[in-house]
Parts: sequence; structure tokens; C-alpha cells
Amino acid sequence: METRPDSIPKLQNYAPSRFMLPTSHYDQKKADRVVRFIEQLKHTKGKWAGKPFWLFPWQEQVIRDIFGIVDERGKRQFRTAYVEIGKKNGKSELAAAVALYLLYADGEPSAEVYGAAADRQQASIVFDVARQMVDMTPALLKRSKIMGATKRIVNYQNAGFYQVLSAEVGTKHGLNVSGLVLDEVHAQPNRQLYDVLTKGSGDAREQPLYFLITTAGTDRESICYELHQKAKDILDGRKVDPTFYPVVYGLADDDDWTDERNWYKANPSLGQTIQIERVRDMFREALDNPAEENVFKQLRLNMWVSSLTRFIPEHIYDLGDEPIDMESLKGRDCYGGLDLSSTGDITAFVLMFPPRNEEEKYIMLPFFWVPEDTIPIRVRRASVPYDIWRKQGYLNATEGNVIHYGFIEKFIEKLGEQYHILEIAFDRWGATQMVQDLEGMGFTVVPFGQGYKDMSPPTKEFYKLLMEGRIIHGGNPVMRWMAGNVVVDRDPAENIKPTKAKSAEKIDGIVAAIMALDRCIRHEDQSSVYDERGLLSF
Repeated sequence: METRPDSIPKLQNYAPSRFMLPTSHYDQKKADRVVRFIEQLKHTKGKWAGKPFWLFPWQEQVIRDIFGIVDERGKRQFRTAYVEIGKKNGKSELAAAVALYLLYADGEPSAEVYGAAADRQQASIVFDVARQMVDMTPALLKRSKIMGATKRIVNYQNAGFYQVLSAEVGTKHGLNVSGLVLDEVHAQPNRQLYDVLTKGSGDAREQPLYFLITTAGTDRESICYELHQKAKDILDGRKVDPTFYPVVYGLADDDDWTDERNWYKANPSLGQTIQIERVRDMFREALDNPAEENVFKQLRLNMWVSSLTRFIPEHIYDLGDEPIDMESLKGRDCYGGLDLSSTGDITAFVLMFPPRNEEEKYIMLPFFWVPEDTIPIRVRRASVPYDIWRKQGYLNATEGNVIHYGFIEKFIEKLGEQYHILEIAFDRWGATQMVQDLEGMGFTVVPFGQGYKDMSPPTKEFYKLLMEGRIIHGGNPVMRWMAGNVVVDRDPAENIKPTKAKSAEKIDGIVAAIMALDRCIRHEDQSSVYDERGLLSF
């Protein structure tokens, strides 16, 4: 076997993924076996053609994590691997190598490995790389039959095969998947193919692996963006799913895309499979031609461009992560916003304390309720740590499987004994009885429309205050999660409003906070900031 060239760095000081379960462990022998298998394959393209497939450090990290981290039974912990990275970083070659390992060396009897994409031609790209790798590896070729016309590789030794699928969903039910390579997930027109190939298709297998590879896309309502967001949420600690392995190399919306140093964040193979001069040429083209800018950002920097965008970036929201002196709030004037859920969902109540002088900031105090019996299924379905938030005291649970409005009313009544709640704004929908009950307790309750007319001014003001670091929230994790979910609708007059329909997850707390802020502003010095300086333009 050829000696590894000095130009290809070796992974140094490997550390297993931080997403290991407490019951999992790193099996170095299993990881070494996969690395050895892959590095006996040959590259198929360009200057690397015919040379051993020496893994780059980022590729080896992925392989060791996926195949080396096993549960107490010795089976792989991760069932799904999501790898999002810019073009020409070697993800197709890595996917082909993974497919071949699953077919020839994973120890799975009658292995069924499938390649899929938005169309058969795209799915054939990884297959054709794998086919050439087999052709150049005598130990594999002698036990194989390659059928180019039907895009199928058969391994006679274990009666297994690697098959490219067409994109028609209806014919895919009933597959017994041991391995899946789904290429360019961002091009999927809907979630049907993904669901058919991953939901229950590998239940008869000991350790199926769904290897998903893609560059960033443009549709933030797609299955790919859903997976991208899940990967980012896991990486950032907002979600937990021990079976999902996230890899995202790319620039965030607020990263400086013109800074060459940032290009390496999206391209870990830069200088190897991609030459920096070529990227510089494409960058200059993007500067000269605005139409090329989004193409450069998407394909070379792995940025999600156009379509919907998160309204509140993390770095903006986190400006208000200062501790709150709860004792100092007692007896202070404040305003409430109540976003009342359907009986089975989250209810949010937010108190907003206006500043009493120019030096002070707004203070936001949120409270949340969910039906107790729904918490386990919420955790399982959405991979959101409702159970942990409840234990930490950030989330309240009412008994049963529906919201107990009477419990919430009593809770708000007790808050009224601690704080001077001047008004409570509420969404008119479904709140008639609670409004009457709160009024009976002595609260002033004000209806608040959810259309552009009522929501746009305080929504813009809310964002402005966040940008200025003038809303303190104490880092409440439920509210931080909701802030990251907010997407806004916009009308032709540039009015905006949060949209629950298009937001990735729950945003009830932010809606309640915006309503509470509106009541604050409208009562400051008996005049409205909207009247004094007009509306912000976004």
C-alpha cells in the first residue's frame, strides 16, 4: 500500500463526538476497520484519480464517530448522519465509500444499500464513483457483479446489493434498507421520498444507516432545511437526538462572506480538493455580478440564501442575556401579554417591565404551560427538551392531557400580588372565558389583534430594542428557543408580523412578549413612541 503523502494531513488527537450517550462508548477497532477499508479504495477524479483514498481530517472524524461510537450492545449509536458542506469538498467520494463499506464489510446479511436523490441522474453520481472504486479494487471486483444499465452492484459474498432508485415515491414502500445514501437533499421537492426511505424502512435491520449529504439550499420550507435546522439545533444544544449525527460546514447569515478567512469554515478541504485561487476567481465574479453572489454563497460557502429567514439571529437575542434581580421587580409596574393556546398546546404569559429612567432597560419575564401528559410525546417527536425545562423550572405543567386554564388563572392572580400588572394584552381567539375570569380578579384585559395593523409596530420595536441590547431576558432557554424559531410575514407596505404557520417551531412566548411591549410603549409618558418617530423600516 502506498505511503500517505505529507500534503494530506492526518487526523490528530481524535476525540469522539460530544453527542455520545452515557451508555455508549468508542470502539476503536471498529472505527479503524472502516478507515482501513476506505483507504484501500481509489480516488476516481482529477489529479487524485487512481491514488489511495486518504481521508482528510474532517472525513476521518465523521467516519470514526459514525462507525466507532456504539451502544451497550455494540451497535451503532447513530442511525442518521446529516453532512452539509460546500461543493467539491469530497462528500460524493465519501458517500460512495460509505455505501461500499455497508455493502461489503458491515457484516449485514443480504445487505440492501440504496442510492437516491431528486432524480435518478443525480443519484447515479455517487453510484458511478462507487462503481469505479470497485473496478479499481480487485478484492471487491472478484466478488461482485456490476450492472451499469440498471445501476446495481451485487456482492455475491453476502447476497447484498447497492441499487440506485428512481425518484417515484410509490414504488419504494416495503424496502428492507440496511444503508441509504441520499444525495443533494436540498433538491428534494417535498419530504415524501425521505419519509418513505427512512421511516420504518430499516426496522428489520440491526443497525441501519441513513447517510444524507447535501449543500445548502434556497427553500427554507423544505425537508432539507428542516434537517439543517435540526442539525444546527443539536450542534447548538437546543435539541437532543442521540441517533442523529450532525455535520454542518458553512457560514451563518451574519458571517462576513467577503472575508477569505471565513471561506475555510465552509470548505474543510480548501487547498486540497479545491484550490484557493479558483475560489478567489468565483468570488470576484460574485462581486461583479449580483446574480452570481447567491450562487457563490450557496455552493461555495454553504449558506442558505433567499426565501424565509429567521427573524431574530442568536447573536442579537443574546445581547439581552443578563441576570435579572427578581427581588427588585416586586411591586413594579409591568404589562402582560397572553398567548392562549388550544387546550393541547403551549400557553405563554409574558410580563414586560418598562424602564423607569434612561439608564434602565426593559425586563422580560416569561411563563409557559403545557399539559403534563403531552411532555413525553413532545420530547420524542420534536427532540425538544421539554422534560428538562420542566425540571429546571422554566416550564410549568398542568395535570392531564389538556391545558388547565383555571390553574393558569390562579398563577396569574398570584403574579398580580407580586407585581403591579397594569394591563394584560391577549389574542381574542378562544380567550373569552379566561378574559372574564381575569377581569373578575381585577385585571385590566385588552384585546390585541394578530394582523399587520396591530402586530407590525411592536414587532419592529421589539427587534430594535433587542439589537440595542435593551431587553433583558436572563437567558431563559424556552424563550431563547422560541426566538430562534420566529419567521415573519411581510406585506407590500413592509409591515411585518410573526407567523406561526411558517415558523419552524413554537413562537408563543415571543408573540406574548410583543403584545406586552406594545402596551408598555403606548403608556410611556402617556404617548406612543410610534407617534413620536414613526415606524421602523425593515
